[in-house]
Amino acid sequence: MASFDGSQWAFPYTSQRMPVLAENVACTEQPLATQAALQALAAGGNAVDAAVAAGIAMTVVAPCMNGIGGDLFAIIWDGEQLHGLNASGRSPQAWTPEYFSKYEQMPSRGWDSVTVPGAVSGWVALSKRFGKLPFADLFKAAIRYARDGYIVTPIASRQWETQIADIKHIPGFVEAFAPGGHAPAPGQRFICPGQAATLEEIARSEGESFYRGALADRIAAYAQATGGALTRADLEAHEVDWVQPISQRYQDIELHEIGPNGQGIGALMALGMLDAFGAPGLPVDSTEYFHAQIEAMKLALADMHRYVADPRYMNEVDAQALLNPAYLASRAQEIDPAQARYPGPGLPLKGGTTYLTTADASGMMVSFIQSNFKGFGSGLVVPDTGIALHNRGWGFNLLPGHPNQVGPRKRPFHTIIPGFLMRDGKPLMSFGVMGGSLQAQGHMQVTARIAHGQNPQAVIDAPRWRILEDNVTVLVEWNFPSDVVAALREKGHKIEVAPRFSDEFGGSQAIARLVDGYLGASDHRKDGHAGGW
Repeated sequence: MASFDGSQWAFPYTSQRMPVLAENVACTEQPLATQAALQALAAGGNAVDAAVAAGIAMTVVAPCMNGIGGDLFAIIWDGEQLHGLNASGRSPQAWTPEYFSKYEQMPSRGWDSVTVPGAVSGWVALSKRFGKLPFADLFKAAIRYARDGYIVTPIASRQWETQIADIKHIPGFVEAFAPGGHAPAPGQRFICPGQAATLEEIARSEGESFYRGALADRIAAYAQATGGALTRADLEAHEVDWVQPISQRYQDIELHEIGPNGQGIGALMALGMLDAFGAPGLPVDSTEYFHAQIEAMKLALADMHRYVADPRYMNEVDAQALLNPAYLASRAQEIDPAQARYPGPGLPLKGGTTYLTTADASGMMVSFIQSNFKGFGSGLVVPDTGIALHNRGWGFNLLPGHPNQVGPRKRPFHTIIPGFLMRDGKPLMSFGVMGGSLQAQGHMQVTARIAHGQNPQAVIDAPRWRILEDNVTVLVEWNFPSDVVAALREKGHKIEVAPRFSDEFGGSQAIARLVDGYLGASDHRKDGHAGGW
């Protein structure tokens, strides 16, 4: 089993939040969700039960980040091997290129951004394959929070309010999630009875109602009445995929990701380039260290947005070709140590996502992520249900012949990715980073720091950088070393420094395996909370 030695217990960065060490651990974006996970563990459940219970609770206590109408991915260490779950939905059958000929770009709101929601199917699949508790028991905390209410935190209130302006005109949204036309104020109790009723129905039917029952009928009827292409047949056709994670070695650890249609391959590609470039020998937090990472990531992003899509449509270049060591070594040769280069444009994707991770005393670990994509997603809320429908269709493009061109019954390019680190064939750390296109970039930054010997809490606290949608501008956090910012600018990087409370850098949680238990690390950037016993 992996363990961190005493030299790694330094906390050099802003926040210096202390990690939780215990035999059973849950780390989520919201303390109430962490409580739901710990309650599941205390009731005799395992890490999967805890993750699902926390994920369901998160749809209630952080609706501006994820929801019942979102998607889900997970990586599970069952004590012997890794399993990957892709519970992202596909496009409606009616979504042909001709259907979208009226648009110049993929819409970000409304029905023409709504693919089939997969989160509910992910909860069911995880519970059926690995869970110990009755499925309905996993909903108890979430239903209580929805029916009786919970107190909204200052961070959640701020993020909630920033997302309301451009969707409050969409029918049904204000009634469900913006009482009085505004987000709940910090300290205010928020109640959503529609969510409570919907979660009770999902729990009772073990998810069947959402895809083949009364809830499916309500979703389809709402689409038909308000101009949507989504049908009952589209919902019925949905299914999850159990997949083998893909991986990349960096020094003595391996980063595992869910393969395309997700962006996790971007982190793997960048790490492969860094290894070929010789980046492991660079001092942590030096100008050279950040320069190499940024340049490798720009190359990976350029390739990722050109080739990555639903794997059934990656006919020109597949995942194996993108991870070919010779190819990554050739790409690494394009990194100039002396100056910044600009290999091509990326794709603008900002997200509303929640990541959580759990681990139990038996050795099971879960890396779990679900999302509505951009905040509340499409802005559409099925009346009286609290089902906010995501806008994952925005991840498609309209480029003829592109592998990610919109088409029927097709999965779009996806931003949400759970991460998992292994060392010598044994679990080292389950982790995730939220924030749309930041996620692949964040996974690479986290992995490199762990490989350099930093402890998980320090890694999460460390200042982050983010390449923006133009694949040119690099946004850095407010506490980024000023001398490094100046030196990077001298190399030709276009650097912008974000304000202290910027939402551009998401949040992160991680659980690292110790000899006698786990270390749970959470992020100060959001309401991150680690708990254990």
